Amino acid sequence: MNVQRTPATPPDFEAALLSLRGHRMRPEFHLEEVPAPTRIAPYALALTGEVNPTRDPDDMVGNGRFVVLYDPEGQEAWNGEFRVIVMARATLEPEFAADPMLGEVAWTWLTEALAVEEVAYHSLSGTVTRVLSETFGGLELRAGEVEIEIRASWTPQTSDLAPHLRSWALLACQAAGLPPVPDNVSQLKQRR
Repeated sequence: MNVQRTPATPPDFEAALLSLRGHRMRPEFHLEEVPAPTRIAPYALALTGEVNPTRDPDDMVGNGRFVVLYDPEGQEAWNGEFRVIVMARATLEPEFAADPMLGEVAWTWLTEALAVEEVAYHSLSGTVTRVLSETFGGLELRAGEVEIEIRASWTPQTSDLAPHLRSWALLACQAAGLPPVPDNVSQLKQRR
Protein backbone atom coordinates (compact mmCIF):
# COMPACT_ATOMS: atom_id res chain seq x y z
CA MET A 1 0.00 0.00 0.00
CA ASN A 2 1.33 3.36 -0.98
CA VAL A 3 1.34 5.61 2.11
CA GLN A 4 3.20 8.85 1.53
CA ARG A 5 3.09 11.60 4.11
CA THR A 6 2.41 15.05 2.80
CA PRO A 7 1.93 18.19 4.87
CA ALA A 8 -1.79 18.00 4.04
CA THR A 9 -2.25 14.40 5.24
CA PRO A 10 -4.16 14.47 8.53
CA PRO A 11 -2.41 12.41 11.24
CA ASP A 12 -5.55 10.29 11.91
CA PHE A 13 -5.84 9.32 8.25
CA GLU A 14 -2.13 8.53 8.06
CA ALA A 15 -2.42 6.33 11.17
CA ALA A 16 -5.41 4.54 9.64
CA LEU A 17 -3.52 3.83 6.43
CA LEU A 18 -0.45 2.61 8.30
CA SER A 19 -2.64 0.21 10.30
CA LEU A 20 -3.58 -1.50 7.02
CA ARG A 21 0.00 -2.39 6.05
CA GLY A 22 1.83 -5.67 6.49
CA HIS A 23 -1.01 -8.09 7.19
CA ARG A 24 -0.72 -11.74 6.17
CA MET A 25 -3.86 -12.94 4.51
CA ARG A 26 -4.84 -16.41 3.38
CA PRO A 27 -2.75 -17.48 0.37
CA GLU A 28 -5.94 -17.61 -1.74
CA PHE A 29 -6.75 -13.95 -1.00
CA HIS A 30 -4.91 -11.37 -3.11
CA LEU A 31 -5.02 -7.61 -2.43
CA GLU A 32 -4.36 -4.73 -4.76
CA GLU A 33 -4.64 -0.99 -4.27
CA VAL A 34 -6.89 0.74 -6.82
CA PRO A 35 -7.96 4.36 -7.37
CA ALA A 36 -10.18 5.54 -4.54
CA PRO A 37 -13.42 7.48 -4.94
CA THR A 38 -12.76 11.21 -4.97
CA ARG A 39 -16.13 12.91 -4.46
CA ILE A 40 -17.43 11.34 -1.26
CA ALA A 41 -14.73 12.44 1.19
CA PRO A 42 -11.58 14.56 1.14
CA TYR A 43 -9.38 11.50 1.83
CA ALA A 44 -9.90 7.92 0.69
CA LEU A 45 -8.20 4.60 0.01
CA ALA A 46 -9.53 1.66 -2.01
CA LEU A 47 -8.37 -1.94 -2.24
CA THR A 48 -9.68 -4.84 -4.27
CA GLY A 49 -9.45 -8.41 -3.17
CA GLU A 50 -9.61 -11.56 -5.23
CA VAL A 51 -10.26 -15.03 -3.84
CA ASN A 52 -8.30 -17.26 -6.17
CA PRO A 53 -6.27 -20.34 -5.21
CA THR A 54 -4.09 -20.24 -8.36
CA ARG A 55 -4.12 -16.66 -9.72
CA ASP A 56 -5.47 -18.07 -13.02
CA PRO A 57 -8.44 -15.82 -13.89
CA ASP A 58 -10.56 -18.91 -14.60
CA ASP A 59 -10.05 -20.09 -10.99
CA MET A 60 -11.34 -16.94 -9.27
CA VAL A 61 -14.13 -17.90 -6.84
CA GLY A 62 -14.88 -14.49 -5.34
CA ASN A 63 -13.85 -10.86 -5.19
CA GLY A 64 -14.54 -7.66 -3.35
CA ARG A 65 -13.64 -4.11 -2.53
CA PHE A 66 -12.57 -2.34 0.67
CA VAL A 67 -12.82 1.46 0.84
CA VAL A 68 -11.81 3.82 3.62
CA LEU A 69 -13.26 7.32 3.62
CA TYR A 70 -12.06 10.09 5.91
CA ASP A 71 -13.47 13.56 6.48
CA PRO A 72 -11.74 15.42 9.32
CA GLU A 73 -14.91 17.48 9.80
CA GLY A 74 -17.02 14.34 10.06
CA GLN A 75 -20.18 13.56 8.18
CA GLU A 76 -23.57 13.41 9.84
CA ALA A 77 -24.64 10.28 7.95
CA TRP A 78 -21.53 8.44 9.17
CA ASN A 79 -21.76 9.58 12.80
CA GLY A 80 -17.99 10.09 12.67
CA GLU A 81 -14.95 11.04 10.65
CA PHE A 82 -14.22 7.63 9.07
CA ARG A 83 -16.39 5.28 7.06
CA VAL A 84 -15.47 1.77 5.92
CA ILE A 85 -17.30 0.46 2.86
CA VAL A 86 -16.99 -3.17 1.79
CA MET A 87 -18.31 -5.40 -0.95
CA ALA A 88 -17.87 -9.15 -1.33
CA ARG A 89 -19.14 -11.10 -4.35
CA ALA A 90 -19.10 -14.82 -5.16
CA THR A 91 -20.79 -17.38 -7.37
CA LEU A 92 -22.78 -19.98 -5.45
CA GLU A 93 -24.17 -23.38 -6.32
CA PRO A 94 -27.53 -23.14 -8.18
CA GLU A 95 -29.46 -24.87 -5.36
CA PHE A 96 -28.93 -21.76 -3.19
CA ALA A 97 -31.02 -19.62 -5.57
CA ALA A 98 -34.35 -20.47 -3.94
CA ASP A 99 -33.16 -20.53 -0.32
CA PRO A 100 -35.29 -17.90 1.46
CA MET A 101 -32.66 -17.56 4.21
CA LEU A 102 -29.73 -16.82 1.88
CA GLY A 103 -29.74 -13.07 2.50
CA GLU A 104 -29.87 -13.48 6.28
CA VAL A 105 -27.13 -16.12 6.20
CA ALA A 106 -24.88 -13.89 4.09
CA TRP A 107 -25.46 -10.94 6.44
CA THR A 108 -24.50 -13.25 9.33
CA TRP A 109 -21.21 -13.99 7.54
CA LEU A 110 -20.47 -10.26 7.77
CA THR A 111 -21.51 -9.76 11.40
CA GLU A 112 -19.63 -12.89 12.49
CA ALA A 113 -16.49 -11.75 10.63
CA LEU A 114 -16.70 -8.42 12.47
CA ALA A 115 -17.12 -10.28 15.79
CA VAL A 116 -14.24 -12.70 15.12
CA GLU A 117 -11.87 -9.80 14.50
CA GLU A 118 -13.32 -7.84 17.45
CA VAL A 119 -14.03 -4.83 15.26
CA ALA A 120 -15.08 -1.70 17.15
CA TYR A 121 -17.76 -0.06 15.00
CA HIS A 122 -21.21 1.53 14.92
CA SER A 123 -23.80 2.64 12.34
CA LEU A 124 -23.66 -0.61 10.33
CA SER A 125 -25.87 -0.78 7.25
CA GLY A 126 -25.91 -2.70 4.01
CA THR A 127 -27.58 -5.03 1.55
CA VAL A 128 -27.35 -8.60 0.34
CA THR A 129 -28.25 -9.17 -3.30
CA ARG A 130 -28.68 -12.48 -5.06
CA VAL A 131 -28.71 -12.71 -8.83
CA LEU A 132 -29.85 -15.78 -10.73
CA SER A 133 -28.55 -15.85 -14.30
CA GLU A 134 -30.06 -18.24 -16.82
CA THR A 135 -28.67 -18.59 -20.33
CA PHE A 136 -30.56 -19.18 -23.56
CA GLY A 137 -29.84 -19.61 -27.25
CA GLY A 138 -26.18 -20.02 -28.17
CA LEU A 139 -25.19 -19.87 -24.50
CA GLU A 140 -27.20 -22.94 -23.45
CA LEU A 141 -24.04 -24.90 -22.71
CA ARG A 142 -23.51 -22.78 -19.59
CA ALA A 143 -25.41 -23.81 -16.51
CA GLY A 144 -27.44 -21.27 -14.55
CA GLU A 145 -25.41 -19.27 -12.03
CA VAL A 146 -26.28 -17.73 -8.70
CA GLU A 147 -24.21 -14.78 -7.57
CA ILE A 148 -24.34 -13.21 -4.13
CA GLU A 149 -23.14 -9.71 -3.35
CA ILE A 150 -22.81 -8.34 0.15
CA ARG A 151 -22.41 -4.57 0.46
CA ALA A 152 -22.01 -2.89 3.82
CA SER A 153 -20.61 0.17 5.51
CA TRP A 154 -19.91 1.14 9.09
CA THR A 155 -18.14 3.75 11.15
CA PRO A 156 -14.95 2.62 12.91
CA GLN A 157 -14.56 3.70 16.53
CA THR A 158 -10.76 4.07 16.22
CA SER A 159 -8.26 4.77 13.46
CA ASP A 160 -6.86 1.21 13.77
CA LEU A 161 -8.44 -0.30 10.68
CA ALA A 162 -6.52 -3.59 10.69
CA PRO A 163 -9.42 -5.61 12.20
CA HIS A 164 -11.77 -4.07 9.62
CA LEU A 165 -9.52 -5.20 6.76
CA ARG A 166 -9.18 -8.73 8.20
CA SER A 167 -12.94 -9.05 8.73
CA TRP A 168 -13.59 -8.04 5.11
CA ALA A 169 -11.05 -10.62 3.89
CA LEU A 170 -12.74 -13.25 6.07
CA LEU A 171 -16.16 -12.29 4.65
CA ALA A 172 -14.92 -12.48 1.04
CA CYS A 173 -13.34 -15.91 1.60
CA GLN A 174 -16.42 -17.25 3.37
CA ALA A 175 -18.76 -16.01 0.62
CA ALA A 176 -16.48 -17.70 -1.92
CA GLY A 177 -16.88 -21.00 -0.07
CA LEU A 178 -13.41 -21.38 1.44
CA PRO A 179 -13.41 -23.37 4.68
CA PRO A 180 -12.40 -21.44 7.80
CA VAL A 181 -8.81 -21.68 8.96
CA PRO A 182 -8.75 -23.17 12.49
CA ASP A 183 -7.29 -21.05 15.29
CA ASN A 184 -3.53 -21.39 15.79
CA VAL A 185 -3.06 -22.98 12.35
CA SER A 186 -1.05 -21.33 9.60
CA GLN A 187 -1.75 -22.23 6.01
CA LEU A 188 1.20 -23.07 3.81
CA LYS A 189 1.37 -21.81 0.26
CA GLN A 190 0.79 -24.42 -2.41
CA ARG A 191 3.74 -25.61 -4.45
CA ARG A 192 3.55 -25.18 -8.18
